[in-house]
Amino acid sequence: MADKQFRASHKYARITARKARLVADLVRGRPVNSALEELKFCHRRASPMIQKVIKSALANAGQDLDVDVNRLFVAQILVDNAGQMRRFRPRAQGRAYPIIKRSSHISVVLREAEEEGE
Repeated sequence: MADKQFRASHKYARITARKARLVADLVRGRPVNSALEELKFCHRRASPMIQKVIKSALANAGQDLDVDVNRLFVAQILVDNAGQMRRFRPRAQGRAYPIIKRSSHISVVLREAEEEGE
């Protein structure tokens, strides 16, 4: 059987990559059903974003009739830095204080687990 991969991504997610990586580390390498259950009870802002990307990759896998979606696992999950929005805040004596609003790219790769008998 060919090693099929199913991908999904969320570009320019309005969360810092550092905060989203904490949630991504929880689900990396886990079966999809277990990962979605873990994200449901995780109280971090990135968890619904990552949950949505995993569900999207799962829907992509559902298009292929040869794949058992119950045997899929999170093979790879990457959170990379995206662009930054720069805003300025007025401060004392006419100065401007920069505020950097960071964003990130979240990408997920699902793969089907190998059979134990093979």
